[in-house]
Amino acid sequence: MARPLARVLTLLELLQSGGIRTVSELADRLDVDERTVRRYAQQLIDLDVPVESVRGRYGGYRLAPGYRLPPLMLTDDEALAVLLGLVAGRRSGLTAGTDTASETAAAKIRRVLPERLRRRLDALLGSLAFTDPPERPAAVPEPAVLLPMADAVHHHRPVSIRYTAGDGRRSERTLHPYGVVAHAGRWYVAAADLSAGEDRTFRLDRISGVRTLSGSFEPPPGIDPAQRVLTGLATVPYRHEVTLRIQGTAEQIHTRLPASVAIVSELPSPGGADPEAERWSRVELRAERLDWLPAVLASLDRPFVIERPAELRGLVEAFAERLADSARRSPPG
Repeated sequence: MARPLARVLTLLELLQSGGIRTVSELADRLDVDERTVRRYAQQLIDLDVPVESVRGRYGGYRLAPGYRLPPLMLTDDEALAVLLGLVAGRRSGLTAGTDTASETAAAKIRRVLPERLRRRLDALLGSLAFTDPPERPAAVPEPAVLLPMADAVHHHRPVSIRYTAGDGRRSERTLHPYGVVAHAGRWYVAAADLSAGEDRTFRLDRISGVRTLSGSFEPPPGIDPAQRVLTGLATVPYRHEVTLRIQGTAEQIHTRLPASVAIVSELPSPGGADPEAERWSRVELRAERLDWLPAVLASLDRPFVIERPAELRGLVEAFAERLADSARRSPPG
C-alpha cells in the first residue's frame, strides 16, 4: 500500500475513534504537516466519507454523528482484541443475546479480514484452551431487556417489568433502577422496588419485559450498584445463618469468603488493647449446607470464634480430627 494512501486510511481510523481531532494532533500522529492533513481530509470527503471541519480554537476534524462506515478496517491488534473479546464474553456470560449472535459477529469480522490475518487468528482460536471451566452455565439476558434497562439507568427513568422469581412466581413491578451489574455469569439490576417499598436485586434473565415509564427519579447519593448486588446475594435466605469473629481485615477474609457470600464488618479495638495487635472482624453469611465451611476457615489460617450455629463447632472439630489423623499416618511400607 502506498504510504499516502496508508496515511489517509490511518486518518480515517483516527476519526472513527470519535470526537474532534485537531489538525496539529493529526499532523503529529500521521507525521506530516498540517497542509497535508487538510489534503487527506479532502480526499476522504471526495470518497463520500462525511468528514466535518470544526472551526474555532479547539477545532479540527470529525466524522458526522451516527455515520456508519461501510468497510471494517481493523489492525492486527484490533482484530485479535475483538475476536478474543467475543470468545471471552461468550465464556463468561457477558455477551448479551445468544451464542449464535457471538458466532455470527465473529464470522462477519473474519470475512472482511485479509487472508493472512484470518489464517493466523483461526489458528489461535483453534488452539486456544482454558484451564478453568465456567463455574456454572451463563444466564444471559435478551438485548430487548438489557438495553432499555441500561437506558433507564443512564437517564434515571422508572421502569415497569414482568418478573419470574426463582420459585416460578410471576409478578409485575415498578422499579427505579440504579445500575446494571454483571457477576459470575449472571446479569443483575440494583433498584428500588416501588411495589415492595424496598431496595432489591433482580436477575435480568428472569425479566420478560421492560417498559420505560414517564418521569424521572434521583438516585441515592453515593450509591454503589455492584456492592448492592453483592450484599443482596450474601443476604439471600438459606437454611443456616452463620456468625463468626475472625482475626483479620475485610480484605484478608474476602480472599476466601467473597463479598457475594459473606458480609464482613471490622470491629473496633477494645479499650486498652495493643494498637499494633491485629483487629478482629465480624462475619455473617447464610448457607444451605455447612460442610464446606470448616475447610474454608482452615484455609484462612487465622484465629476465629464461632458464635452460631453450634452445629458448626462439631463440624470444625471433626475436620480437625481428620487432618490430625492424616498427619499421623505413616507412608505405606
